[in-house]
Amino acid sequence: MAETKGSVETELKKELQTVVKKILEDEDYGFQTTIEAIRILSSLAEFKMKKPLLGEIMGDIVVLASTQQELHQDADAKASTEVDLTYLNSLLEMLSSSVPDRKQAAKELRRLTKNTKSYKAALCEFSNAISRLLSPLMETKTEPDPDLQEDLITTVFNASLHGNNKKQLAENPVVIPLLIESIMVGTIETRRNAAATLGSLSELDSNKFLIGNSGAVAPLLELLHEGHPSAIKDAVLAIFNLCMVRENIAKFVEKGAVELILQKINDGIFVDELLVILAMLSTNRAAIDELGDCKTLQSLLQIIRHSSSECSKENCVAILYNVCSKDLTLLMVIRAEEIRKQTLAKLAYMGTTRAKRKAIGIISRIHRAFPAISIGKCF
Repeated sequence: MAETKGSVETELKKELQTVVKKILEDEDYGFQTTIEAIRILSSLAEFKMKKPLLGEIMGDIVVLASTQQELHQDADAKASTEVDLTYLNSLLEMLSSSVPDRKQAAKELRRLTKNTKSYKAALCEFSNAISRLLSPLMETKTEPDPDLQEDLITTVFNASLHGNNKKQLAENPVVIPLLIESIMVGTIETRRNAAATLGSLSELDSNKFLIGNSGAVAPLLELLHEGHPSAIKDAVLAIFNLCMVRENIAKFVEKGAVELILQKINDGIFVDELLVILAMLSTNRAAIDELGDCKTLQSLLQIIRHSSSECSKENCVAILYNVCSKDLTLLMVIRAEEIRKQTLAKLAYMGTTRAKRKAIGIISRIHRAFPAISIGKCF
């Protein structure tokens, strides 16, 4: 172990000599070379801080190999959580430098915020860091480099996973607009990570209103419509979180969410997840009007009969309950289907507690509206 540590220190010194020589001899050495020197010096400083601890461990006469390994790992893990603010600042500075420097800095920031919780937090704690991070995407002269855009948006996503960052990120005036823009333009990885970031930020209730009022509804639905497998899940999660606010439900209905979601369900795409959203939308009067056709009602009843998912059955019967509570004509359609198949009666007998309650509620309405018709013998 001592030899390994010694060789690491030797290699770091050699790297530093090479970089310093370039700085001294090459007038056009570039900003990145300076940053590399800072990185090596930081590594050496970190190494020196660890050395006394290593000496104590190695000085013990009897130390099990497994314990030795565990103690060294603990020391490394502790050091990895420390944020080098000088290095972080240098990376942010590089984002206003040449294109190669920008791309390298963005990739490094993406890596740091993915692997280290402390860097997630530091990115929002550091003065004006988010605006500096996204500055390359705010330039209107040319479209952003696709790889650079992907790395920067993914860095914002990584930062959004830290709970303390969600409010600050959403309230930054450049973040949500750039996320929305990135949902519409960029690599598929950029677009899905932008949607995932909106989903992450919308976990905070106050952010649901901010995002819903910012123009995110249509781009999220477009991402869902395009149907790229790796992007649908992120779009669905963001839509689900946003639909927890009634005002956002109305916005999604207005932008055509009901028809789109029904189409995806009929195609067998993310059926369980989309039925949850459709059940939320079905609390809206305009959505009920769209759901109130025979084909849709029969499709929902068919899912109840054939699906193996109790969650899907629950949401289907919840949608039917909301639909038939507003329109007697729709209740007649459900009644006719129930007389033939007794789908709801079986669900009332064998379904989950929530499903039973909704099924019984629909059957009771049918009995009250059409007392001469006998249905529901199974229950």
